[in-house]
Amino acid sequence: MLYRLTADGLLLVHLLFILFVLFGALPAFKWRPVIWWHLPAVLWGTLVEVCHWNCPLTRWENLMRRSAGQAGYEESFIEHYLWPLIYPSGLTPTIQLGLGGLVVLINGLIYLRLARR
Repeated sequence: MLYRLTADGLLLVHLLFILFVLFGALPAFKWRPVIWWHLPAVLWGTLVEVCHWNCPLTRWENLMRRSAGQAGYEESFIEHYLWPLIYPSGLTPTIQLGLGGLVVLINGLIYLRLARR
């Protein structure tokens, strides 16, 4: 039971991290120090997508699920949980590059606006 709860907690942390990577620059309009947490998160999130790295959170979640007697999954967090909801046809390297570019674009626009303030 503890392993399953840990795996579910890691799943939630993973989702929150992805949302922070995408939109974490927005709180910088009110609280500037968030920039020092957000920029490394954007770098990591972009590199994971563009370089096709395995995220350690996915590995840890799979370990906890297997320890709980559940089946883990081989693909990434995005492929397993989010991709089927958004793009049912499957994840390709080209689309992963696009997702990495989207992260940079969204945050670049937010930081550009922030710099103009």
